[in-house]
Amino acid sequence: MTRPLARMAPEAVRAAPGSVLRALDTAAAVVLPGWWAPERAREAAAAVQAARDAWVPDFDGKQFCLGRAWYAHLETGRAGAYFASAEAGNSAVESALPGLQAHLREALAGFVDASVHQRPRWGGAGVHVFPAGGVCATDGGCVHFDHEGLTPGQRASRPAALSLVLCLQPPESGGGLWLWDVELGEPERAVGEPVEHVSRAGDLVVFSSYRLHQIQPFAGAVPRISATLHGAATPLGWESWF
Repeated sequence: MTRPLARMAPEAVRAAPGSVLRALDTAAAVVLPGWWAPERAREAAAAVQAARDAWVPDFDGKQFCLGRAWYAHLETGRAGAYFASAEAGNSAVESALPGLQAHLREALAGFVDASVHQRPRWGGAGVHVFPAGGVCATDGGCVHFDHEGLTPGQRASRPAALSLVLCLQPPESGGGLWLWDVELGEPERAVGEPVEHVSRAGDLVVFSSYRLHQIQPFAGAVPRISATLHGAATPLGWESWF
């Protein structure tokens, strides 16, 4: 049976530290509608588009990033460039969206009721831009887990690990997130039907980084823009990266 989505009110979550992590014991993802007011999200999306000169092209321009996304650099043989440019990427995010990185770290800390620190030398929260009419718009994203940033030790010990995706600008139609009831390392089996969430501006979605998921195709003249942060538990608290 496919796990359902859990919709939780932001005010209730802020008043109950750790409630998001507990909800993910039985939910495919936790959806926090209106985590940001729609106006705030739209202003952030406009700021991202105004910072076009700071965007980093990934996968030959199929998508772009404000900041530096580890998985994109890893999968395109640019790991060295990631670490050489992570600090500059953080500065670009902070310049366009002051306080975003700290805000998402603080949100993660509340979701898991633990301290959160950014990994040294790694990027903090960043922004993905999927262009209108691009490959993701026409074909959807790849089906994947968010495991690239986990260390070999973490992959072996499987600590709790979460992905946070804050919608700044949804496409005009489509572009939902599919999540399957399949986790990294499970024996091969029929994946079954996914659940889908289609975000509005300001919605925040939180799910296990081990969960199989995919962005769906979308239509319209505006890009799909979202901010993302990954985090995992360590013996000294949680650490985060992008």
